[in-house]
Amino acid sequence: MFGLVIITLSVVVAVFAYFIAPDHTPNANRMTVEIGGEKPGFQMHFLKIKNAGEEHTSFFTWLVNGKTETYTLLPITSFEKVNDSIIVQKFIDEGISERQSYHSSHLEAGFVTTKTFALGSDKFGRDILSRLIVGIRVSLSVGLIAVTISVILGILLGSLAGYFRGRADDIIMWFINVIWSIPTLLLVFALTLLLGKGFWQVFIAVGLTMWVNVARLVRGQVMAVRELEFIEATRALGFSHTRTIVFHILPNILGPVMVIAASNFAAAIVIEAGLSFLGVGVQPPQPSWGLMIKENYNFIITHNPMLALAPGIAIMLLVLAFNLLGNGLRDALNVRGKL
Repeated sequence: MFGLVIITLSVVVAVFAYFIAPDHTPNANRMTVEIGGEKPGFQMHFLKIKNAGEEHTSFFTWLVNGKTETYTLLPITSFEKVNDSIIVQKFIDEGISERQSYHSSHLEAGFVTTKTFALGSDKFGRDILSRLIVGIRVSLSVGLIAVTISVILGILLGSLAGYFRGRADDIIMWFINVIWSIPTLLLVFALTLLLGKGFWQVFIAVGLTMWVNVARLVRGQVMAVRELEFIEATRALGFSHTRTIVFHILPNILGPVMVIAASNFAAAIVIEAGLSFLGVGVQPPQPSWGLMIKENYNFIITHNPMLALAPGIAIMLLVLAFNLLGNGLRDALNVRGKL
């Protein structure tokens, strides 16, 4: 139940990420290099300067891609209003500032705002919490798509091998053993280089490397179920092989498949994080937890380790949640073990 609660909260946060995140801009990519590498809880005053063109963002666009801000944020240490002008001390570095002046017509209403960076800022001055929240979409998406691909391929090939046996079983098992013998990371590298770097490519690459577990499991389950009396009855009634497999065998083996799907979901999240860390996964500026660790791991041995630890802890929690859910499903669906 703990795993299910974490997963449910993660899904809700992923759907409404741009409404929850302090930084609503696309990919939470608002950069303020002057405040890069700050510690959790850091606060800064900003002057809101109008942009040249204002864009209205619809609710659906905001939900999916974020909201383009109509103003630019300028970090300041102090300000004063003189007639129609605002005199500010622009923050450059610790103890260093520059005096600048802006006409009030160039500023937003409520021209000064204070922002708190709950988990600090990365080396580009982006809000770590916002990128962590938006980055959950990548982890959940890669898990969902990879598991969908692996389950479809695994059930298809595993059921054919287990039901027909003979030559079909030999060919499919030979193919499974060949794929099984290739290290997962090496195979993902090869597929990523073939398909190219990017958001969708890494999902497909991860999914195409995880189906062998499902296929071997399904094959064993189908071989056990096909010898039972109710399957013999379908043959006696003249049902087609497709109807027997789809409507009579697969519903009786979905329990173990659901368990391994939950396990594969967790593995896909870890693989995607590893690929992004190595630079062949999701590409900047799109936030990914693995990419965030790569960008900030140098801070671990310096003054601000939380920049890299925060996405690492997030990966750990989500993977733990799926593993706990898989264990719970295994216990709940193990009806024979309870008798």
